Amino acid sequence: MPDEWKPILSEKGLRPFRADQILQSLYRDYIDDWDQATTLPKDFRETLKSEFPITRAETLDISESADGTRKLLLGLDDGNSVETVLIPATGRFTQCISTQVGCGMGCAFCASGSQGVVRSLRSDEIVAEYMAGRRLGEITNIVVMGMGEPFANYDETMRALRLVNAGRGPNLGARHITISTCGVVPGIERLAGEGIQFELSVSLHAPNDELRSRLMPVNRKWPIDVLMRTCAGYTAATKRIITFEYTVIKGVNDSRACAEELAEVVRRVPMAKVNLIPLSPVSHRPDFETPDERTMLMFLDVLMKNRVQTMLRRSRGKDADAACGQLRLRHLPQK
Repeated sequence: MPDEWKPILSEKGLRPFRADQILQSLYRDYIDDWDQATTLPKDFRETLKSEFPITRAETLDISESADGTRKLLLGLDDGNSVETVLIPATGRFTQCISTQVGCGMGCAFCASGSQGVVRSLRSDEIVAEYMAGRRLGEITNIVVMGMGEPFANYDETMRALRLVNAGRGPNLGARHITISTCGVVPGIERLAGEGIQFELSVSLHAPNDELRSRLMPVNRKWPIDVLMRTCAGYTAATKRIITFEYTVIKGVNDSRACAEELAEVVRRVPMAKVNLIPLSPVSHRPDFETPDERTMLMFLDVLMKNRVQTMLRRSRGKDADAACGQLRLRHLPQK
């Protein structure tokens, strides 16, 4: 964090203004080697290289969609890799960030979890992801809904996001940062007490316990009733809206009855909205198919008639291995 540089500078006999030069070099000049920080004394640059090496995320592959969405596969120092996605839109440039190598939550339609979780990312690695995207454009929004469950890596994720939010760091506004969870109740409760205005998104994907437990094993630990009570408590404590993500899968959770049931569930949270998302097909589940437009519009109509604020999200980057984990999966050795 920016203030953490002050005692380091004091110990080295350097004045506090050097902290601003360090942050300028890292987050405005995008250096990847301390030798490039020419505003700092040469001997101090040598110290930084030996004691505070810059964490790098090497771009191993880029998959680009016709709609401008770019998915980057980033290599880490230990040989593992993660994905980050850059999504352009009018007036916005959103980056989707990963917090783990793989994922341990086991959601049925997610490529990230098909190989399990390898490890969680350190905060510096998460920031390195952001910087890899930032070098390709001015990031206006971050959504932490890439590979991994952020609340399974709570402390490192929050440290990274606070750094990205820091005024003398990248200075990305808190309301432009969204954390997405599959429904890890303790993480939602902790976030409610943080006193920071990050947005919260909760992946729901089914309106009842029987179906949700089949799609999302996390539901067996924190079923819908517990999750909705926690979400209602979160909105009461923070006065912030929760977004429920609902991926629509043909013949699985796309019926009118599911839509009616979903409306009833979501209305239990006073400040909530729903993002409807047509499934992006994933190679490890060929039985899961994308619903047609008519089904999506029916689902949207049912929710809106039941007074649920709803947005129909169009899938981006379908021709760029867009679903979480697919680009990494393509690069893993075949068993």
